[in-house]
Amino acid sequence: MLSTSTLRRDALLALLLALVLGAAWAWRAWVNLQALRLPDTDDVVRLQQIRDWLAGQAFADLTQYRLAGGSPMHWSRLPDLIPAALIAMLTPLLGSHAAEVTAVIAWPVMLFAAALLLVARIARALGTHAPTAVAVAAIAYPATTLFLPGRIDHHGAQMVLLLGAVLALLRPASTGAGFAIGVLAAVSLVIGLETMPVLAVLGAFAIAEWVMDRRGAAARLQGLGVGALVALAAAKGIFATSAWDLPACDGFTRQAWQGAVAVAPAPLLLALLDQRLSGWRARLGAAAPAAIVAAGAALWLSPACLRPYGGVDPVMARLWLAEVGEAQSLFAAPFATALGYAGLMIAGLIGSIWQWRVTRSWGWAALLTCQVAALAVTLMSLRGAYAGALLATPALAAAITAAREKGALRLSAAWIASAGMLYPLAANALTPAAASAPQGSGDCGSTAMLAALDALPVGTVIAPIDAGAYILAGTRHRVLAAPYHRNGQGNREVYAFYLGEAAQAAAVARHAGADYALACAAMPGPARASALPGWGALVTLPDGAIIYAPRLSREPAER
Repeated sequence: MLSTSTLRRDALLALLLALVLGAAWAWRAWVNLQALRLPDTDDVVRLQQIRDWLAGQAFADLTQYRLAGGSPMHWSRLPDLIPAALIAMLTPLLGSHAAEVTAVIAWPVMLFAAALLLVARIARALGTHAPTAVAVAAIAYPATTLFLPGRIDHHGAQMVLLLGAVLALLRPASTGAGFAIGVLAAVSLVIGLETMPVLAVLGAFAIAEWVMDRRGAAARLQGLGVGALVALAAAKGIFATSAWDLPACDGFTRQAWQGAVAVAPAPLLLALLDQRLSGWRARLGAAAPAAIVAAGAALWLSPACLRPYGGVDPVMARLWLAEVGEAQSLFAAPFATALGYAGLMIAGLIGSIWQWRVTRSWGWAALLTCQVAALAVTLMSLRGAYAGALLATPALAAAITAAREKGALRLSAAWIASAGMLYPLAANALTPAAASAPQGSGDCGSTAMLAALDALPVGTVIAPIDAGAYILAGTRHRVLAAPYHRNGQGNREVYAFYLGEAAQAAAVARHAGADYALACAAMPGPARASALPGWGALVTLPDGAIIYAPRLSREPAER
């Protein structure tokens, strides 16, 4: 058990590093933050979802009504709670804009501090130097990108929940530790499915403990099953959305919930059989069928969970989804991206293998198992690298600690291998620079474009998919497309508009009742929008981006 003074020192270090780095990052990005141009499309749309909720939209209704006439989002209301609370509390004091700016800076920093504290606790549980692990975690690219000011989407919260579950697995086995794992896993499921594979492996490791008849393993399994079932029941009552019955497994839907409920009783059942089974063979003989039955029941109840994005139109999967950076597999990503994302994770994996070989510690085996799961996820989707980078930090801290006794050269090498921010820099130095966009090609999501659009009467805008997210949050307009897979028809129509023939573009504009169409670097818009019968350039921005509209009585404006 850690002393209160040790916990206090770890918390102080985590908070100090989070505040210093958060302030530096906020200063660097202040121009964009002040304009609420947040780092990612998901962040700006999350902010708009919060605004809609605070303005009176129902808690369970996550439909984005200004997207293609109303598109149900695959998100959860849970990640909205704290940013919304900050905005609601600060608005009477600061005004709505300043309250939003403060909230989008404060919330990621709070999550970052929590993640760093959990890394310190994990490092101490493994017997390695906690301050070094915190320092490594503070620069653990790509995980640190989830905690940049403005990153209010759900991924940072998922990392905190995963680290909490890993810490509970490393603590002495008990009912309370198991209950914490079950609750944290269920809460993570409510937020999203990205960390479920790692959490599932974490649960499997707890079962392996029981098979090996380790002390307290049955109590941990009992707590895990009870915690998961209690949390899942509560979550359904609180966070089920209006799109709960959609036949999909891309978020907290009925199918995802049913699958989890089918699996959760398995550890509880094994714990109840504990006194009746003797020896690892008998326990394995019970655990294997229980796992098979639970997995079979989950797949029978939730077939869509085999392919969470199976409902995406094949054309859109090829043109759009395959180009989403973090959705790419490790091998499909460009070399610079792959090395930048996976470099630290692989270094940490090697470090954990070394630690396990030296110590034969059950704790290092548990961490290593979770790291292997994160790597497996990364091979299919780069999103897995976020967890892999954070889970790498204890082993890298151990390597740095060991290198201190081997001289300055080895210590420098250990720090270089542990500095996650160096991997993308090295990768970019080793690869040719990408060609820049032609001068004057413009940006459909720029602050200048948003200001120009917001000055126009409210209407429906045809814009490239990513720009649609910024238009939703930065203007009063409706958009046809945004980077969300449930909006399949609207997204496909936008691709047809920009990439199809002129007649097809005109048909899309008529069908959508479009009032404006944007031309910029993201897609070959000028050739299509300028060819629409009866349309013309309404606003031309200095960077070359153009707003087209049906010809009005007044002359086009220059901005």
